[in-house]
Amino acid sequence: MLKKGVDPSVFTATLEQPARIREQKQKFIIGVPKERSLQENRVAITPKAAGVLVANGHQVLIEHQAGAGAQYTDREYTEAGASIAYSEAELYQKANIIVKITPLDYDELKLLQPRQILISAVHLGAIKPDYLKQLMQKNVTAIGFEFMQAADGSQPLVRMMSEIAGISSIHIAAELLSYTGGGKGTLLGGITGIPPCQVTILGAGTVGYHATRTAMALGAHVRVIDSEVHKLQMLEQKLGQKIWTAVSQRDYIEEAVAQADVLIGAVHVPGVRTPCIVTEDMVMQMNERSVIVDVSIDQGGCIETCEVTTHDRPTYVRHDVVHYCVPNIASRVPRTSSNAVSNILTPLILRIGDAGSIQNMIKTDPYIRTGIYVYHRYLTQRSLARMFNMDFMELELLHAASI
Repeated sequence: MLKKGVDPSVFTATLEQPARIREQKQKFIIGVPKERSLQENRVAITPKAAGVLVANGHQVLIEHQAGAGAQYTDREYTEAGASIAYSEAELYQKANIIVKITPLDYDELKLLQPRQILISAVHLGAIKPDYLKQLMQKNVTAIGFEFMQAADGSQPLVRMMSEIAGISSIHIAAELLSYTGGGKGTLLGGITGIPPCQVTILGAGTVGYHATRTAMALGAHVRVIDSEVHKLQMLEQKLGQKIWTAVSQRDYIEEAVAQADVLIGAVHVPGVRTPCIVTEDMVMQMNERSVIVDVSIDQGGCIETCEVTTHDRPTYVRHDVVHYCVPNIASRVPRTSSNAVSNILTPLILRIGDAGSIQNMIKTDPYIRTGIYVYHRYLTQRSLARMFNMDFMELELLHAASI
């Protein structure tokens, strides 16, 4: 019996409310196939990362000798709790998530299972519309390294590989300038009484910054060209000193290319093919036995005379200029780059598991949303749709419709 003057509604607040049911964590089987294309030596998940995933309740299924190129043995993986798959087909049949460095080839595409999640590079310079159509027919969710953007607009995985590529590009150029490398037999940084080489870097992004820093550390004279003045300003701020810079106009490019002993192609436009800004005529004006390293070749290349090469045959000579156009430069240092990739992908996989499904991740995680380019049977990246004149669907609409 209630006392006089007491409001009954006070007691309703203490009544039991329906309990909110948390999304149950999803335990995945993560498949790590052996890389078979482009002489790739990296592996997407290292043994230490596999141990973290296993400790969180996931299974890691790694193909036999998938880590061999990065000097990781099957034993190291099994000791971390992973299982070894001796058949590529078995791995694809069992896994919920496929994690690779390079894009799938057409034989691997056939092995994909409906509703699987594929995380890999896309290689915009080589992708074909037929490839995308076959991927869509497989009814999978495909996430591309080149599209994944953090909340601040940065691309953590691309940035990490770009850092490695920028540093490596100067080391490669220094080797190629030597007599044994096919160059004119000069030292990149020069010595007392002998001036250093001229290095022209096209692009002031992550690759350009690390290439510039490395070249300057070796004593080279560096010129940097970019289409955006603010990037050149940021480059100088990071380096803490004034350097030769110019906006990307034809006359500046012609002058800097003609005088270059080393030309580094570091142009990058997120989500689309790299524009070609150095013509064949410009290359013909370069010094005899000078060196070109086109880091942007995996996105189509920014120098007209550049064509994809391999680690077995990394260079060719055209117009008496040595060209290096290997698309996976980071594979030259597979141990370092495998750890870099694994450090970024492992937390991502853990978040998908914690969310309960990829659908829940799409709802809550913008990093995942930006990376998805195929969702079930639909193309969800506008840049790819424009590139190939294909139909495009907004991911948010597909998700809202529960497709």
